[in-house]
Amino acid sequence: MRESGTHAVAPVPVARSELILGGQKSGKSRRAETLAHGWLARSPSHGALLIATAQPWDDEMRSRIERHRQDRAQRVPAMQTVEEPLALAETIGRYSRTDVLVVVDCLTLWLTNLLMPHGEAGALAGRRAMADNASPQAMLAAALAQAPGPVVLVSNEVGLGVIPLGPDVRAFVDALGQLNQQMARVCDRVTLMAAGLPLTLKDLA
Repeated sequence: MRESGTHAVAPVPVARSELILGGQKSGKSRRAETLAHGWLARSPSHGALLIATAQPWDDEMRSRIERHRQDRAQRVPAMQTVEEPLALAETIGRYSRTDVLVVVDCLTLWLTNLLMPHGEAGALAGRRAMADNASPQAMLAAALAQAPGPVVLVSNEVGLGVIPLGPDVRAFVDALGQLNQQMARVCDRVTLMAAGLPLTLKDLA
């Protein structure tokens, strides 16, 4: 039990699978870190792993990634990190265990890597992923269902603003909305973050 102002706040329970949605700087990643911190505190045998999907496309992105690394190291020092921009389902299957909480941050950049890959090598890997017999989205849903340990997915909610200009951007917003809906159907809990506050949309835990 920790104190927040004058009110005692109980640790957030971990669901078997949780999708955390929200806009930029809404508190999505912080909630995922809070879940990982609580999971690690429950037992000395527990582990936590972050699957990072971001790629350092430019100097600004490299700086942003490094800042996130430093913040995580301070807030959840025991959480390990694996960088994987494309093979998300396979990576979850490789690292998930009953005593390990896996955090994926984030689905938005993963979908960007698939649909709008950076560079020639990325484009080739993206085309290969999309050409599989099962779509990456379906493979991710199956990996969630088969994961022996808890999995937390972080994704952006981008459908609340104005309709974006350009067919490519509109197609991406549509694809991300469909991905979020698909993951929401298979996750036990869905949480919407706004101004750092969680709103539970679904909870089967």
